[in-house]
Amino acid sequence: MTRAVLVSRSAAPTVTDVDLPAPGGREALVTVTRSSVNYKDGLAVAGDPGVVRTDPLVPGIDVVGTVAAVGPEVEDVAVGERVVLTGAGAGETRHGGWAEQCVVPVDSLVSLPDAVDDDLAAAIGTAGFTAMLSVLALERVVAPEDGPVLVTGASGGVGTVAIALLAARGYRVTASTGRPENGDSLRALGATDVVDRATIAEPGKPMQRAVWAGAVDSVGGATLANVLASTQYGGAVTACGLAQDTSLPTTVLPFILRGVSLLGIDSVAAPLDLRQRAWARLGTDLDPALLRGVTRTVGLGEAIEVGAAVVAGRVHGRTVVDVAR
Repeated sequence: MTRAVLVSRSAAPTVTDVDLPAPGGREALVTVTRSSVNYKDGLAVAGDPGVVRTDPLVPGIDVVGTVAAVGPEVEDVAVGERVVLTGAGAGETRHGGWAEQCVVPVDSLVSLPDAVDDDLAAAIGTAGFTAMLSVLALERVVAPEDGPVLVTGASGGVGTVAIALLAARGYRVTASTGRPENGDSLRALGATDVVDRATIAEPGKPMQRAVWAGAVDSVGGATLANVLASTQYGGAVTACGLAQDTSLPTTVLPFILRGVSLLGIDSVAAPLDLRQRAWARLGTDLDPALLRGVTRTVGLGEAIEVGAAVVAGRVHGRTVVDVAR
């Protein structure tokens, strides 16, 4: 038995005791120290069928802790190893990290760098991992000297970490947010400019004045279409979210007239070598003090309420879940 948040179609989310199976095959049992609250976790708390694929379910797409046991086919992960898992079905198709223990697939399990403690790993979580994947993709096409880079959804988890990572690499970052009260915080992360998301949130012309050398977009919809339409020749935009919409009301014009690249970012099924590279870079590129400045910690019971607030867009930065609280 493990203490966990349980989501069920027949009852409201609650903290209760949950039975866990022994790890089989290439699985590991992790004693969880920290998790976090992500957009998907908020959807899971609400019972969204697009996220909750099994009933009942323990939310928590992020798992940080120590390996307590391994399945019979595991030889490359050691008991006692400090690890992190993001996505890989946790909190969607299988019980996730909002629990004191969790069974996870080892093929997506990353050994944490010494520079990243458990609190920082959870603060980074899926959001920061996704931001790092976006930076890795973007820097293949766009250099800091090419011009300004836009980060949409800047007050959210992906946006805040993306700003800090890009600024640390020397990029001139503009943050787009619908929460102007977060302007000082976004500048402290490294943004040189802050713009109102309303300026790019409505449908616009298919080709607009070329402004951005690149962008990290976690919003989708008309926002992403406008960003593509205003990206410079040869620029690139990473797409990693759908906070506004899953649709993309654009044309081929940015691609065939300006050679703009649209780079898709998937954090759920990313292969292990890419996961390891991203976490290694997070250990060297991210200033922990910057992230801690926009991070708070809650217990399991509080995480249920925070999940709803994240979906409603009322949470700035990151929320760590201390599963012992």
